[in-house]
Amino acid sequence: MKRDFLRLWDLRTEEISYLIERAIQLKQGVDSQKCPLIGRSVGLLFEKPSTRTRVSFEVGVYQLGGQAVYMTPSEIQLGRGESIPDTARVLSRYLDAIVIRTFQHQRLQEFAQHSQVPVINGLSDLHHPCQVLADLMTIVEQKGGLEGVRVAYIGDGNNVANSLLEAAGRMGFTLTLACPEGYEPSAEVLDEVREGSGEIMILRDPREAAARADVLYTDVWVSMGQEAEAEKKRERFRAYQLNSALLGCAKTDAIVMHCLPAHRGEEITDDVIDGPQSVVFDQAENRLHAQKALLEWLLGG
Repeated sequence: MKRDFLRLWDLRTEEISYLIERAIQLKQGVDSQKCPLIGRSVGLLFEKPSTRTRVSFEVGVYQLGGQAVYMTPSEIQLGRGESIPDTARVLSRYLDAIVIRTFQHQRLQEFAQHSQVPVINGLSDLHHPCQVLADLMTIVEQKGGLEGVRVAYIGDGNNVANSLLEAAGRMGFTLTLACPEGYEPSAEVLDEVREGSGEIMILRDPREAAARADVLYTDVWVSMGQEAEAEKKRERFRAYQLNSALLGCAKTDAIVMHCLPAHRGEEITDDVIDGPQSVVFDQAENRLHAQKALLEWLLGG
């Protein structure tokens, strides 16, 4: 039976732990000659532009011995009115897995419903599970594990925040989110994950959220597709900038994370993202290793 990866909540705790451990092994070169995707092809169907997701998946598929096929809707008949079910059925006949980067999460769910091969969420408006899988790997590398770790997310309750909520629910770490009123994470996701093992809090004061944090995490204030409300959001989020003063509220050995791209001078300052406590570019690199572990797990068995 095929497995999809549309959200972190799709996986059990032990499965996430395995993927983190395997990603670290792959990064260290364990089984570097193993090519579990020889003869396999992975489609990359992207409705949004991408740097890290596209390149890390293309390189990861290649390093595992497979072939990546990149597509945009305008390059296939989906852009001319072919239905999602028909597109999913046809691509399933050619490909062994499909990574989709889209706007509406419902489009991803509909595609997966009609696909005969695994579908991976490369980003949707509701979830960004591949990013947060790499984030968990980064925290384990830097902190030695997730048990007892306090993560503070500062900013917009977007798809990354939703996936971090699911990660905390599954993996048991403490997650505190500081968001302006009206910009909280999905209430539906929050209700689900409160039944998990992590301690989750949503606050208004970013300084209170950052206090005693082991990890300070932020993301852009204006995501793709939200450009019309850019000025309004920048005004509402002005007090939520991750700067040296906010970093000073956290533990002295706290690490700084950002999923990129960064709008320097808005949600994060240059001195913080380029500073000694930043692991932002290790975090970006780990997209490659975490996704290789995911592809191997889904297809290499």
